[in-house]
Amino acid sequence: MSFDNLCKLLAEKHPERFAAWLLGEEVTSTIEVLKTELSIEPIRADSVTFLKTSDRILHLEFQTIWTSDPPIPFRLLDYWVRLYRLYRSSITQIVIVLLPPSEGMTIENFFEEESTRHEFQVVKMWEQDPDPFLHDPVLLPFAALTRTQNPDQLLNRIVQQVAEIPETEERREVSSYVQLMAGLKYDKDRIHRLFREDMMRESVIYQEILQEGEERGLLQGQRSLILRMLEQKIGLPSQQERDRISTLNLEQLGNLAIALLNFSSQTDLEVWLAEQN
Repeated sequence: MSFDNLCKLLAEKHPERFAAWLLGEEVTSTIEVLKTELSIEPIRADSVTFLKTSDRILHLEFQTIWTSDPPIPFRLLDYWVRLYRLYRSSITQIVIVLLPPSEGMTIENFFEEESTRHEFQVVKMWEQDPDPFLHDPVLLPFAALTRTQNPDQLLNRIVQQVAEIPETEERREVSSYVQLMAGLKYDKDRIHRLFREDMMRESVIYQEILQEGEERGLLQGQRSLILRMLEQKIGLPSQQERDRISTLNLEQLGNLAIALLNFSSQTDLEVWLAEQN
């Protein structure tokens, strides 16, 4: 799934949450998703969604970049005219810009040509407070694009919020959505590694290592299990590496079980063991 399809999917699957977020108030009336594309001729946009409340149409458009042909302000005017012609209803148009524009580019919230002026709203994700997104599973996929001075801390908070979703299937779904959206801004390998580590901590193998070690205080069985996992992943460790693994404590064994998911060669194991000194 591409990010633009994801934005459209989320907005149409949870229209009440998106309306509440963008209008700043809970919508008590039923929201209808308008499927019409309003196309006289093709107009390309990253993601366009039309939501209709009892007295208003909410036109949402998600964009990664501001440059467009035709320009976004003109396109918003074009959509407004078509919507009003069809529905004769109040219309709120909001463009959610996911990524900052290139240096020197100005984001304008209006179209103006001689005596014609049309205004709309712009939401810049990089200026948004992350907290409302972190505490709402529906909006959580957008959290990685919000304001932060410490990306690592933000990403770790997002991983933690995903892990706290109680229902397994929902957690997996939100996790995949979060990783897709975060990949627009952050290195994809870094994102996947964070979530693989989190999933590994919930796995049977990791829990077995912790539980048996805590209950009986015996490490030998856990070390043997780690050696088998390493052999399957990168081949049998050298005698020197096995000797080093035999000195690892319970916590280090658990961390090694997580780290080996990313190992591709014996060198990765050597580096990891060296870092434990």
